[in-house]
Amino acid sequence: MATVELRFSALPEHVRTARLVAAAVARRAGVDEAVLDEVRLAVGEACTRAVGLHQSGGIAAPVQVTLIEEEKQFSIEVGDEAPGSVPGGASGTASDAEVEEDEMGLAVISGLVDDVEVIAGEHGGLIRMSWPTTPPAVALS
Repeated sequence: MATVELRFSALPEHVRTARLVAAAVARRAGVDEAVLDEVRLAVGEACTRAVGLHQSGGIAAPVQVTLIEEEKQFSIEVGDEAPGSVPGGASGTASDAEVEEDEMGLAVISGLVDDVEVIAGEHGGLIRMSWPTTPPAVALS
């Protein structure tokens, strides 16, 4: 099992880098080429959500992205450190607009990824997304 970890300051300009890294690692892991745009978009939404939660909560900790390559699947985990970052609940002080934006982002992710899980707790949240992989073809001589 190969794992790549990425941590970045909660700034919107770093989301693009996370998307590019995720797509490159997904390609190497064997995610179907036709699905790579969905990987990029889903990672972008999850990272944008985490950045927003950190910024609105005044959290200085970095956003965490873990890319996990397993035998038959590729997973991405995007973690934030916003307490109680549950869907629609943000951090208890979120405005209606922030809650609506958060719910919209999660809806987009759910529409892009068949296997998605959202976990939230008092120390932060995690969005786990998985895609099937295809083993590389073996050339016969």
